[in-house]
Parts: sequence; structure tokens; C-alpha cells
Amino acid sequence: MNASTAWQAREFYDRQNECRERRQLAALQLDRLRRSVVHAAAGNEHYRRAFHAAGVDPAELKSLDEFARYPFTVKDDLRRNYPFGWFAVNQSQVVRLHASSGTTGSPIVIGSTRADIDTWAELMARTLFCAGVRPGDVLHNSHGYGLFTGGLGVHYGAERLGCSVIPMSGGNTERQVQLLRDFGAGAIVGTPSYAVHIAEVAMQLGVDLVSGPLHTGVFGGEPWSEQMRSTLEQGFGVHAHDLYGLCEIMGPGVACECIVEDGLHGWEDHFLFEIIDPDSGAPLPPGETGELVITTLTREASPMIRYRTRDMTRLMTEPCLCGRSHVRIQKITGRSDDMLIIRGVNVYPSQIETALVGFPGLSPHYRLRVEREGAMDTLTLEVESAPGANFDTARSAARLTRRIKSRVGVTCTIRVIEPGQLPRSMGKAQRVQDLRKKP
Repeated sequence: MNASTAWQAREFYDRQNECRERRQLAALQLDRLRRSVVHAAAGNEHYRRAFHAAGVDPAELKSLDEFARYPFTVKDDLRRNYPFGWFAVNQSQVVRLHASSGTTGSPIVIGSTRADIDTWAELMARTLFCAGVRPGDVLHNSHGYGLFTGGLGVHYGAERLGCSVIPMSGGNTERQVQLLRDFGAGAIVGTPSYAVHIAEVAMQLGVDLVSGPLHTGVFGGEPWSEQMRSTLEQGFGVHAHDLYGLCEIMGPGVACECIVEDGLHGWEDHFLFEIIDPDSGAPLPPGETGELVITTLTREASPMIRYRTRDMTRLMTEPCLCGRSHVRIQKITGRSDDMLIIRGVNVYPSQIETALVGFPGLSPHYRLRVEREGAMDTLTLEVESAPGANFDTARSAARLTRRIKSRVGVTCTIRVIEPGQLPRSMGKAQRVQDLRKKP
């Protein structure tokens, strides 16, 4: 980052809150944390019982260090309280409902009060500004609308910031390309996997998006690699920034990269971030990699206390060149519950993606198939060849196999398939097919 860029980075949507001294930020967090745990215990039966069982009294919380005694919240806790058992306010105060897909059990339902929606819009506006979106930009929103939090979260924040929003949602990709060109979007937001598909379709249609007014891409909803960043930047002619959020906590806008691109600023005036050992649950100090745990400090309808996200990362507290004081979350490397164990080796899909994206003759569209032959697990990487590529399958597959082996530590079979053979997701890409029989 050069001096000119560093100076440009020192623009803020909300300087007072984004640049608080660490000591002031900690005092604000403790004050809001006390209110949050008292509110959770008063309105949520699960927390009332869980706090009692752990021997903690929310009214007696005196320091952030004491908070490590509080119990964790996990996804199954929310499933067991489907549909409205997680609310900490009267249902008449809930003005919005969002929910997960429920593909692996009962859906997770999250409610928002008017104050929650207002906070979300404000944080999302702060987030988009942090990534380089500015008032007056035309923002193309390809995140899905509906029960998924992505579309509406981005929409409200972009309007709050002063953007003209194209509420495109997912799908109808040729139409997406047409509107990106015709409406002169300056920013695009969506999942990285679907954004890559949009860029591919634009190229197939002969539409040049790179030389147009697009300048910023904000992508989230799934882990993605630095190699994917390069693919997105080349496909759209933008600076690509990582956006983080999850339905259980709020939705998008929990954290975002600034233009320095050295970690995602987590908004500590509204969330408390911890890193724990995913096996023991013991807290880990800043700089060590573990599982991210988040506590909401200002949510009314659905407070979340020490929620285990299963996302693997580390926290950085060193000052950022942009001038923001909030903790930075290192780019998410994967989820502890998405981790594959192949012949004793821990494998995250994002590690495979890092080795794959940018490999000559191959596209970034891939799928991992895990199967069991006898007592042995096998891993097959299905990957599409790039359109028009003259791909030497045998030689290049051997090179890619060696690259994955050296970087990830596991041997996999490479299966190169024709362009367009893998399904395209309008939201989060489904990267893994685990075909092993469950005991």
C-alpha cells in the first residue's frame, strides 16, 4: 500500500466509533455486555437456565475476563427453540424474521426489532464505506433476497449510505450482465462463486465489464482465497473485498476488509470477538488461530451470547494503516465443521481452492468428492477446464496433484470435465460431496 493509498484510506463513515482508543472501546464493550447478558437472561428461557447451570449471575458481571465463565451457544440450541423460542422480546416487537435453509435440521429463526434493523443498516453502511463504496454509487446487489439475510442486509445498508441500489438478487445471469452494463454500476456485492459466474457469462456475451465504471466488489457468504480475489478483480476490474456475517449474529456487516486488505475489521462497538481452541473451548490469545466466538452487544430480539461460529481464523489487534482501531479478523480459512479428514490429514475446501484457482487451463469451478474404498478414504477433485483451453490433461493433472500434495498434504485424483458441467449456485457454492457411509 503506497502513501497515497494510505491517505485515501483515512476516510470514515463514522470516525468517532471506528477510531475509538482501545481502552475506550473495552469500556464501551463491558457496559453493553452487561446490558446484553441481563437482557438475554430476562427474556430468553434458554439463557436463564444456561447461566444458572454455569453458576454465573449477569447482574454481577464486572470484567471482560470474567465473561470466559459464561456458557457457549451452539447452533443446535437455536434449532431446539424453533420457531420463536429464541426471542428475548415480545413477538409483537419483532418486525422482521430471517431463517436458515434448515437442510440439516430445523431452520434457525432470527428476529429483529426496529432498533435491530436500524443498527444493521447503519453497520452495513459503515461496512460498505470501509470497503470503498461511496454515496452516489450505483450498487448491484446479487445476494439473494428473502429469508436469507444477505440481500436485504446489503440493500438497507447501501440505501443508508446513499447509494442507488439495483435489487437484482440471484439468478437470471444474462440479465445481471445487461444491467451491470446499462445501469453503470460502480459496486457489485454477492457471493464470490456466483460473481465469478457473472463475469464468465459477461465474457461469453462479449460484454466488457472491466473498462466500465465498476470499481469495488464486496463478496461474502462463503470462504474464498487470495487466488479467487485475483480472479474476481480481473473479471470485473474492481478491488475485491471480503465481507463477513452470519444469520445467527445479524447477517452481513459484522466485519469487512478496508482498502488496506489486511484482515476484516470487526465492529467491536456492537460485537465481542473471541478465539477459542475448537476442541477444548479454552480461550486463545490474539494472534493464535482457532474458532471464532461472537457475542452480540446491542441486539434486542435475538441476543447471542458466546456463539460458536465454527469459523477458523485469528484476531489481530495491531493498528491498521487505515486508522481504524477495531480488531481485525484474519480471512476465514474454513469452518471446523466443514473440515474433511482424509487419511489422517485435515483438509479445508479453501486450501484446495488456493492451489487450484489460476492454474493454467482450468476454471475456478470445482467440487470435491469424498468416498471410501474399503478402509481407505479417497478424494477426487472435479474441475472444469477453462473455455477454449488446450489442456494437456495427463501432464497438467499430474502437476496439480503434486501442487495439492505439497500445499495441503493429501493426494487426490484430478478429474477434468467440460466447461459448464458443474452446477452453478446462485448463493453459496456447494463444494463438497461426502459420499462416505455414515456409521
